[in-house]
Amino acid sequence: METYDVAVIGGGPGGYVAAIRAGQLGLKTACIERWPAASGSDVVYGGTCLNVGCIPSKALLESSHRFEEAAEEFAAHGVKVGGVKLDLATMQKRKDKIVGELTGGIRLLLKKNKVEPIAGTARLAKIGPQCEIEIGDRKIAATNVIIATGSVSRPIPAAPVDNKMIVDNIGALAFTEVPKRLCVIGAGVIGLELGSVWRRLGSEVVILEAMPEFLAATDSALAKAALREFTRQGLKISMGCKVDQAQVAGKKVKVSWSDGGKQHSDSFDRLIVAVGRIACTEGLGATEAGLKIDAAGRIEVDEHCRTAHANVYAIGDVVRGPMLAHKAEEEGVMVAELIAGQKPEVEYDCIPWVIYTHPEIAWVGRTEAQLKEAGVAYRAGSFPFIANGRAKGIGDTVGMVKILAEKESDRVVGVHMLGGNASDMIAEAVLAMEFGASAEDIARTCHAHPTLSEAVKEAALAVDGRAIHS
Repeated sequence: METYDVAVIGGGPGGYVAAIRAGQLGLKTACIERWPAASGSDVVYGGTCLNVGCIPSKALLESSHRFEEAAEEFAAHGVKVGGVKLDLATMQKRKDKIVGELTGGIRLLLKKNKVEPIAGTARLAKIGPQCEIEIGDRKIAATNVIIATGSVSRPIPAAPVDNKMIVDNIGALAFTEVPKRLCVIGAGVIGLELGSVWRRLGSEVVILEAMPEFLAATDSALAKAALREFTRQGLKISMGCKVDQAQVAGKKVKVSWSDGGKQHSDSFDRLIVAVGRIACTEGLGATEAGLKIDAAGRIEVDEHCRTAHANVYAIGDVVRGPMLAHKAEEEGVMVAELIAGQKPEVEYDCIPWVIYTHPEIAWVGRTEAQLKEAGVAYRAGSFPFIANGRAKGIGDTVGMVKILAEKESDRVVGVHMLGGNASDMIAEAVLAMEFGASAEDIARTCHAHPTLSEAVKEAALAVDGRAIHS
């Protein structure tokens, strides 16, 4: 039986990054993955994020945004384009090509770092000083195990997914034609992004959200501004909706729901179910092996991602915390370095969130509501992109930057952005918070002119009531 220093179960962002880092540190490492390749003869790495999540959705978001710009916005720049036509097949081929290149790249990185890829579904057969893992008819041993099995779409009984008429994220990324009328259950990250893609390409999109507040986890001012903008763009978003039933009838999906005591029913060409994700431990044998599972189905771990067994770790979507690829990657690096005897930490308060709509929504740290609930005295400063010269030149002035700082120390505890390129600009805020920067530190930092990032500097100045351009 082959023995490894580290066996990683799962080859998504958390798993393959953990395996690569372990390999870099000189540990004999295997990475077990079961995601089937399109050929059916092998597996591919990258997990949900790379294969049917982050990467393909962003490819379609970019393509659909360019299509809408060419059709509706170029004329304002003096660029006249007549008869813009959609070639959805080419758009989908471009998306698939990007995914293929990146999954192939992971294979090369694993080989470069001497990580052995193993295809199949892993089951924990024994946990002890030497753990044993079964992969089909094969059995391996490992001194340390990292579980990185990710998550799957949360099902709802009212709308069973067939990935033909009623689809999850996988089916929603593979439409071969643009639905005339599209219903989305869930106004979270996935629902808003996929709804945006198909609206831009010509769908009438109706989004039904169960929660009474739109994007309750974000800053309330930004959430309200985002809702106004998405509504102006044409997304029809209804809050407080309970979906009672979704039935396929011929080439239509009939959806019945209620809100505020009123009953509704309508027919759509497709239905996307995007009500969140749940931890995936299918086939792992976690409970039988003695791992503790919480009420949400996640593997219980400590602050260093250790399970109840000192040499068994779990990371990413299968444990507590946000289901974000970059969070999983940070945990993967941390665990690999812990196994190697180093002392890394992950600062969970400094993990950024992004919704890749247009405008983008990005934030890190706490909201005003959270600070108030915790009794933390703070000061807030904000700056609108409509007063930013670069945003004016681009023609994209929706949104703002808001910075929250502790009143006594001026330490930045939250940064919230709504606007173009917010996903990139949030990195400055994350770095500032990682280093314990004050709002004054950001305000005193020279930002190039004209750039969108000047809005961050101005928001920091506004914390002290001295923004220059507003």
